[in-house]
Amino acid sequence: MCSVIHTATRFSAAFLCSQSSRKSTSLFSAAFIHLRKMVHYLTEQRGRPNSTDYRVYLKNSDQKYISPFHDIPLYIADEQECGVPPKKFKTNEILFNMVVEVPRWSNAKMEIATKEPLNPIKQDIKKGKLRYVANVFPHKGYIWNYGALPQTWEDPNHTDKDTMCCGDNDPIDVCEIGSKVCVTGQVIQVKVLGILALIDEGETDWKVIAINVEDPDASSLNSIEDVRKIKPGHLEATVDWFKKYKVPDGKPENQFAFNGQFKDKDFAIEVIKSTHSYWKALVMREKMKGDEIVCQNTSLCESPFKCTDAEASAVVEAAAEYGEPLPVSSEVDKWHFFTN
Repeated sequence: MCSVIHTATRFSAAFLCSQSSRKSTSLFSAAFIHLRKMVHYLTEQRGRPNSTDYRVYLKNSDQKYISPFHDIPLYIADEQECGVPPKKFKTNEILFNMVVEVPRWSNAKMEIATKEPLNPIKQDIKKGKLRYVANVFPHKGYIWNYGALPQTWEDPNHTDKDTMCCGDNDPIDVCEIGSKVCVTGQVIQVKVLGILALIDEGETDWKVIAINVEDPDASSLNSIEDVRKIKPGHLEATVDWFKKYKVPDGKPENQFAFNGQFKDKDFAIEVIKSTHSYWKALVMREKMKGDEIVCQNTSLCESPFKCTDAEASAVVEAAAEYGEPLPVSSEVDKWHFFTN
């Protein structure tokens, strides 16, 4: 059962419900706490990568701990505050913040921990073991920078009118198709191009297709059809990846709504807006019954579940100290072959 938990700074009513890069350890700081500066955010690693206690916490530019689920605006417009509609930029595009959970080509299933204080990014665990996605030939790990849009939520109590399935109880997922390999915890600005409706074990699990605005191809990619022209085969590979990635675990192939066809940008943005509204409803509920959250104020910026900076710091300080990565099983690099 889900329950209430505190997170830091504004928009911080939280819902309870990695692989660190497998590079040489020389890439890691000798310090126990490792900070990596982003454009507007910092990441702080705790625990040992490739272990169950590994966490990536986020800080804002004031070095205050924040929740990547609740405290990063969905829309990147600097002027946007609580409840103010998003602004359009000179390109006539509405741009979004994306939290990168899994760097392209890596295998560890890293995700925002919606059940933990401050919602750090951690590696998913199943049956007591760290989860790694299998390499289903010809795909190596995740074939995009994979992550989520903050301040969105796929409501498990809402049946989608198009898919006829309920949401998966997580922020909406994003596949960023740019050429740059990002890092876990990086916050990038993306342009939405389309969306795929995955039905994952009976749940609606939307997959937004987007491009980093700093990518060299960003100006040329403005629709899902542009992806077909400029990156031929990428969309087909995406469908194939999501269809088969659980097969090595003994599960059947995943299914899709719309016969596996991608919907266009306008459709995708409407889905994102919908999940944003469900997130707002989540943090604004007045009573707690079952998986509902107490939130009595009328302004999202005045959530009663906002915690102090000291309380947020105490959460991180209680986590394991940063250490050297643990070795990864050779099974992670195994190739799996299946007939079409």
